[in-house]
Amino acid sequence: MKRQSGPFMTIIFACAAMLAAMIAPFAAAQAQGQPIRLVALGDSLSAGYGLPQEAAFPVVLERALKAKGYKVEIANAGVSGDTSSGGLDRLDWSVPDGTDGVILELGANDMLRGLDPALTRKNLETIVEQLKSRNIPVMLAGMYATRNLGPDYIAKFDPIHRDIAKTHDLVLYPFFLDGVAGDRSLNLPDGLHPTAKGIEIIVERILPSVETFLARLAQR
Repeated sequence: MKRQSGPFMTIIFACAAMLAAMIAPFAAAQAQGQPIRLVALGDSLSAGYGLPQEAAFPVVLERALKAKGYKVEIANAGVSGDTSSGGLDRLDWSVPDGTDGVILELGANDMLRGLDPALTRKNLETIVEQLKSRNIPVMLAGMYATRNLGPDYIAKFDPIHRDIAKTHDLVLYPFFLDGVAGDRSLNLPDGLHPTAKGIEIIVERILPSVETFLARLAQR
């Protein structure tokens, strides 16, 4: 094979150097033991409603990531009963400066209360935009409407997280309760909140998306 030279190789070397420069600070921080600081901003599903603290989603996710070699700290900023409006109202103090990334899990309570999906969309998009203005990347954990709310509500609510993720080029996990919703053995007696086993399944399924999010953080 003929060896490439000239402008082509100059461009290749320049691109490689640029990529290395972007990743180096993040990799260096990891090597020096500085953790990736994430915040799980959500409602009772991430807060760990009805569960011991060690079984809550952020704690289990942090444990799973550490088992794969990541140095992470995930703050639990879940508040039971919170809507997207509540999350927006407390955004500044729930996500402190120095946060490397946010996993945004909100919208379930909006849906359960039958709130206008347009309001949910506006609130979630505003949260994303405010975090972006602070240079804090966001990953979206989505939610779907329960089927008994009717086709009109479902059609307005279900695309919210997907559309926001597309608009802002975010990592999206489409349905936070995938594999758990509707399974009585994986939910508390209220039928809404996962058991400890349910949280483990959620973490197992969302983990590849979180790793994709971490890879993006490494390129900043």
